[in-house]
Amino acid sequence: MSKNLLSFTNVLCLFFALTSCMVDKKPASDLGWQNLFDGASLDGWRQLGGAARYHVQDGAIVGTVAVGTENSFLASYEEYGDFILEFDVKVDPALTAGVQFRSLKQDHYNGGHVFGYQLRTGGSSPSWSGGIYDEGRRGWLYSLSRSPPSRAAFRASDWNHVRLEVIGKSIRSWVNGVPTADLVDDVTSKGFLALQVPAISDDVYQRELQIHWRNIRIKTDNLGIHKTPENKDIEQFSFLKNKLTSREENEGWELLWDGETDQGWVGAKTPWFPEKGWKMEDGVLSVMSSGGGEARNGGDIITRRDFSNFELELDFRISLGANSGIKYFVDPDLLKGRGSAIGLEFQILDDELHPDAKKGVSGNRTLGSLYDLISAANLSEGKGSAKRVNPPEQWNRARIVVRGDSVEHWLNNTLVVKYRRGTQMFKALVAYSKYAKWPNFGEWDTGPILLQDHGDLVSFRSIKIKDFDSLGTQ
Repeated sequence: MSKNLLSFTNVLCLFFALTSCMVDKKPASDLGWQNLFDGASLDGWRQLGGAARYHVQDGAIVGTVAVGTENSFLASYEEYGDFILEFDVKVDPALTAGVQFRSLKQDHYNGGHVFGYQLRTGGSSPSWSGGIYDEGRRGWLYSLSRSPPSRAAFRASDWNHVRLEVIGKSIRSWVNGVPTADLVDDVTSKGFLALQVPAISDDVYQRELQIHWRNIRIKTDNLGIHKTPENKDIEQFSFLKNKLTSREENEGWELLWDGETDQGWVGAKTPWFPEKGWKMEDGVLSVMSSGGGEARNGGDIITRRDFSNFELELDFRISLGANSGIKYFVDPDLLKGRGSAIGLEFQILDDELHPDAKKGVSGNRTLGSLYDLISAANLSEGKGSAKRVNPPEQWNRARIVVRGDSVEHWLNNTLVVKYRRGTQMFKALVAYSKYAKWPNFGEWDTGPILLQDHGDLVSFRSIKIKDFDSLGTQ
């Protein structure tokens, strides 16, 4: 080969090598995305539910509220199971909207009622934007009431970038790069996406109320290598039945009821579990109806262990007009004879139908209250906000946190009671209550957890506890 030909070949090879390096290669994180909106049309989407108007403007989908109609949804034709979704959203400050995922519809209801998971975004409730709501079913699953940094992430009247990772039972979200939800749930595994425009009864602002979405894209393959690494920046909420997630186990949670047997529990006034009055079936522990009497059938049950500093969480379901309770710092030997064992009580009650809701002082015998002492109120959302309560026959979540003398009651992940044991105020409340005759009531150092038999059908499941003392933390 001649020197000239060899030189030309070398130059040609060098040229191709350099040009190949200059090709605009997308980073690995940008590969595998599918655009769900082409920026010009609503191809691939259909409208369900109400009569809100959806149109395309300046490269964004715009949803305009229609007064007097139900919630409206612009839904994808395609259904998705596991995915990573990203989009930008801007919401009028007067509105609260959301993006549905793994959602379904009931064709027989108002032409297509939508239900399923929803990532909430909105101007009227910016503090919970990025949380997970269950539209048409269970309500809030992951509010932002326990995460102040997350509540500050959403910018009203401005564009916000949202990322949603739904992989198996894990549902995690971010708003403007800030983690906002870490939910574990297994109710629905697949469904469509939908852009929600909420229903309003009256436009008091007398202007077009709108939501804008743009840059909507989804990734459905190789999610394991693209998902955001696990972290503990926010709490994890799990709705798995009688199971712990790996994170919960690592953080020291343990099940107080295994979902099948009476292991770890006995009668409050017997050294064995009640032979009647309680039922375990399909992962649900129920105290049976027996006419409304207090501890007159199977009787209360208590844990074999005592607890002093702990975080207790469980799901409960009441029947119509039912009464029950969760007690802590219980002294099972204090009350002799008939009646429920003595201890501080997270009240469980049908506030609408049970007469006890009207007794006591200022509602201090209603659901979530420190029974006969402190009334439950929605402290997470401010004055005037109603308690978040699911109706009878639906599950609610109770949470009790005790750190020394500081105690909190949470109902469906909203704070409803906060107090300190042993203070002058606490002693004054006790002195004016039915517990006045018990010396040092509520100030004992330790005691078992109790589930009350009040003669009404009430069910429990997913009973778990984090014992701060055994973990060496508070």
